[in-house]
Amino acid sequence: METILTISCKLITQGDQVAKLDATLVNFAAACNWINQSVDSKLTNNVRIQSLVYEQVRQQFDLSANLAIRAINRVAGNRKTAKQKGKSVKDFKPTSVDYDARIFAYNEKNQTVSLKLVGGREKFKLSLGSYQIGKLKGKKPTSATLVKTKKGEYFINIQVKDEAPQPIESKDVLGVDLGRTDICVTTNGFRASGKQITKIRNHHSRLRASLQQKASKGTRSSRRRCRQLLKRLSGKERRFQKHANHVVSKILVQQALASNSVIALENLEGIRERTNQLPRSKKERRLSNSWSFFELRQFITYKSLAAGVEIVLVDPRYTSKTCHCCNVIGERNGKSFKCINAVCNWTGDADYNGLCRLQRLQRLLGKHSTLFSFSTTLPIHHTCIY
Repeated sequence: METILTISCKLITQGDQVAKLDATLVNFAAACNWINQSVDSKLTNNVRIQSLVYEQVRQQFDLSANLAIRAINRVAGNRKTAKQKGKSVKDFKPTSVDYDARIFAYNEKNQTVSLKLVGGREKFKLSLGSYQIGKLKGKKPTSATLVKTKKGEYFINIQVKDEAPQPIESKDVLGVDLGRTDICVTTNGFRASGKQITKIRNHHSRLRASLQQKASKGTRSSRRRCRQLLKRLSGKERRFQKHANHVVSKILVQQALASNSVIALENLEGIRERTNQLPRSKKERRLSNSWSFFELRQFITYKSLAAGVEIVLVDPRYTSKTCHCCNVIGERNGKSFKCINAVCNWTGDADYNGLCRLQRLQRLLGKHSTLFSFSTTLPIHHTCIY
């Protein structure tokens, strides 16, 4: 099995290289938009799309053979992703270009990259830190993505592929309960409190509401400024969530590795759609829907794969309401749980009860359970393992 880590490296530009980079980004995006508009929207096979538009793309947009192929593949890939979500591809912006081994090369000795651009091939010096140098040492990457940031800086995001280590021999199960009051609680006593996180999220919500109100009235310049601040706030919230999820996922994987444990997670797929059907206040709906638990699960997954830790997904129904001692469905009141079985009569924290049940389910399943250790290709800006 293969793991893929994306290393983000800043390009040092000189002379007319900026103009060539911009021309490549603009032409690549224009080619993608033309392909998307010219080819039947139902067609997602890159080979069939290539047979229809390859010659025209090369002639109209001054792209090399491989850049034309990359543009066709991007349109096909985006269409497949959009189709799974029941959406359609609208447009492409001049912010990134895909590269493969034939139009991209990394030189470890000189810390440079060579890229095929509009007007010829160019060599760029990289601005690297010790983290990037360590991850790229001894590697021969074959794919990368050229990215232009909002600040006008240029980065090359290099994909480094490695074989995943063999899974460790597990002796125990580390049950993990994900939630909103506590981001996660584990059976070994670790608890990532969500109190401070909720406080920050509420602050962002109040600030966003205030800016939205001001953006709907006032002078033209003040409305424009409020819209700019709302955009910045959105990015700040997204980065905050990503950082918190990175920290929590790293701790969980380190604990599982130290104790030779399998990580047991509740399979919460589709839970947001189900809970949204229940009557809840606007605040409760916002708090439940705005945190990215799927992103946290992705981070746990790829970190576990890189560390050789296996993951098991367990049916979440009645997990925290079923007593882990006698399997009788009891009563839950907020964070407290009480077993209604007169013989058992166990009481305690509901999250702890759910975690112990996760452990027991996995032990009962034993070797007959299905362990999910899947390779995850990280999105472009996931550049480091915390």
